[in-house]
Amino acid sequence: MRRLAFALLCLCCLLPAGLPSAAAPVVAPESDDGVLVLGRVSDDPKSHYDQLKPLLDYVIPRMASVGIRSGRILMAKDLQQMTSYLRRGRVDWINETAGNAALLEQRGVAHAFLITERDGAQRYHSVFFVRRDSPIQSLQDLVGHSIAFQSPYSTSAYYLPAATLLAQGQSLELLLSPMDKPAPDRVGYVFARTELNITTWVHKRLVDAGVLSNLDWLNPARMPPAFAQDFRVIGRTEDVPRALMLARTGLDPKVEARLNEVLQEAAQDPEAGEALRRFLGTARLLPIGTEDRRSLEWLGRGVRRVRAEVE
Repeated sequence: MRRLAFALLCLCCLLPAGLPSAAAPVVAPESDDGVLVLGRVSDDPKSHYDQLKPLLDYVIPRMASVGIRSGRILMAKDLQQMTSYLRRGRVDWINETAGNAALLEQRGVAHAFLITERDGAQRYHSVFFVRRDSPIQSLQDLVGHSIAFQSPYSTSAYYLPAATLLAQGQSLELLLSPMDKPAPDRVGYVFARTELNITTWVHKRLVDAGVLSNLDWLNPARMPPAFAQDFRVIGRTEDVPRALMLARTGLDPKVEARLNEVLQEAAQDPEAGEALRRFLGTARLLPIGTEDRRSLEWLGRGVRRVRAEVE
C-alpha cells in the first residue's frame, strides 16, 4: 500500500502545474489589443446598437495606422455602470450630454474632446415656463412652488435648471408626487420622466412650472401647440454644448488623436453621411472652443452642487 501511495505521489509531481479539471475548465482571457470599444448608456440596447454600429464600421478601418484592427459596442444600464466600464478600460469612447459628461470628468474616468452637432444645433439651453394665468413672474417667484424636471440624468431638464436655481440662491426640495407641496422657503421638484408629461402636468396645474430645452420647446411632439398658447416663459439658463464625445482616461494618445481626426473629417466624407445621420442625427463633430469649455466648467460646478445639496 505504501509503495502504491508513493507511486501515485510521484505521478502527480510529473503532471504539468495548473492542469485544468473537468469541473473547472480554464478559459483564456480575451485580449483587447487592437480593439476600440464604443460605449452607450442605454435602456433600449437593440435600437441603440443599430444607431452606433454604422459609425463604428466607418471609424475602425480608418484607425489601422494606430494599431486598431476591430471594434465593439458595449452597453451600460446606467451612468454608474458606464463609469465602471471606463475606469476598467472596457469602453474607450462614448457620446454623452453635457451634464453626464461633467459627471464623468469629475469622476476622472473620461474627458470631452469634441462637440456633437445634432439636427443643426451645437448648443442649447433650458426654458422655464408657467401657465399664462400663473402669478409667477420670475425664477425668484418659484420659491414655495413646484416645478417638473424630466429625469435625474437630464442635462436640459434637470442639471442645468437645478444648477441655475441654486446659483440664484434658491433651495430645492424633492416632492413625493405632483400633488405634494414644498416648504414655503424652497422650490419643490418632481421628475415627470418625459417632456410631454412636463407640459401636461403644467397645463393641468398639477405643478406650477416646468422646464424644457429650447429645442423641445419648439418641438410640437413635446410641446403641443394647444398647450403652448397657454404658457409663457419666465426665465432661461445659459447655453451649453448639446452633446459631447469623450475618451476614457488612459486611452493611448495616438489612438485618441487619430479618432479625433477621423471624427472631425467625417462631415466632409460622403462615405460617412449615412453613419452620421443614424448616429442620433449627427451632422458633424467639432473641436471644443474656449467658450464651450467655460460653460462646461460652469455646468460641472453646478452639477457638483446639485449632487451635494439636492440629491
